[in-house]
Amino acid sequence: MSVRPSGRASARRLAAAGLAAVLGLTMAACSVGSDDSDSAPGAGAGQGDATGSTDGGATGEGVAEDDATTPVGPAIKLNVAKGAPAVPVSTLVKVAAETGALTSVAISSPEGELPGAISDDGVSWTASERLEPGTTYSLKAVAEADGASSQVRRTFTASPLTLDEQTYPSVAPLQGETVGVGMPVVVTFDLPVTDRAEFEKHMTVTASPAQAGSWYWLSDTTAHWRPKTYWKPGSKVAVDVDVNGVDAGNGIYGQEDRVVDFNVGKAHIYQVSAKTHDMKVFENGKLLRTLPITTGKEGFTTRSGVKVIMEKFESKRMNSETVGIPQGSSESYDIDNVQWAMRVTNSGEFIHAAPWSVGSQGYANVSHGCTGMSTDNAAWLYSISRRGDVVEYTGTDRPMTFDNGYGDWNKSFKDYQGGSAL
Repeated sequence: MSVRPSGRASARRLAAAGLAAVLGLTMAACSVGSDDSDSAPGAGAGQGDATGSTDGGATGEGVAEDDATTPVGPAIKLNVAKGAPAVPVSTLVKVAAETGALTSVAISSPEGELPGAISDDGVSWTASERLEPGTTYSLKAVAEADGASSQVRRTFTASPLTLDEQTYPSVAPLQGETVGVGMPVVVTFDLPVTDRAEFEKHMTVTASPAQAGSWYWLSDTTAHWRPKTYWKPGSKVAVDVDVNGVDAGNGIYGQEDRVVDFNVGKAHIYQVSAKTHDMKVFENGKLLRTLPITTGKEGFTTRSGVKVIMEKFESKRMNSETVGIPQGSSESYDIDNVQWAMRVTNSGEFIHAAPWSVGSQGYANVSHGCTGMSTDNAAWLYSISRRGDVVEYTGTDRPMTFDNGYGDWNKSFKDYQGGSAL
């Protein structure tokens, strides 16, 4: 996973990195009226048009920092106050020349240069990234008009933030991962995002070949993105969660961007029927094998609907207490070495080897909800499967729920789009 440079390290972020298995709002603000104004901390320090103070100096050389001398050349205006100690981190710094054109703008800090660009007409410069908490910046801008030049120097400091005021994203899939055609993009934040719309404006998914899709917010901390239909096999996908410094609401700001590129592999679609007790394994539309299976018995009915492989385990301990069946119950179990297990729901449904039920596979449903098959068949299926492969279940009256794992495909695309904040 690529991480754009974005400031101070966070113990909480490092602890949360395992979740990644795992994306420029700007604050409205006033302009600064004059370099000599004594604004309250942060006054005039948000993003807005760069139509604030006139910060000029005599032509060329030796202009003092925050010098307020009447300029010989064009007036230069900024949207950050002189010496401001608390500029919101959501600010996109802007510089503008009232007449003529800007010839150079540079903003430096201990974190490095703040990137930005002068407009094609030379009238304005806008930063392309927001500010880092507690960081002091030094700005120098030069403009020319009718043979005269002016420059302004300014120092300002971004507001400091505590860890409880910063939310860090994690992303799945992982950088460079190859996934199945049903894999959603999953972005998880470690603190709530109440201004979902502003964050979503800065979260993009781009596929080659191009494919329409949408975000869906499951909660204030989790957003998924899926294409309208299953991914096209062989797609290359780029995820850009450009939320560093974006206002999440309630005094919380995004911290650190995430850039993730992943690939989509072959189209593996597994069709499971609880009525005929078999699984048809398709690869790129071709039927490879039909496997005898067993699914959930009465009282433990397997859910019908579209599921997606979430994770894989060569060996997995399975204990009934984790799914609400207490020890000592007639239905309890504790199997230490279940082989070739692939999770398809949060609630505990797996596809796995079940040598103890081979006699029922293809004939009856005898499991506690999992899809069981012979050890040889499970090993083969495991060997060709990836996270994100699709398993379509039919034959029961118990529906798959949308939030039980990667249940994204159990809504129509129209309904899915309704979960977007935009």
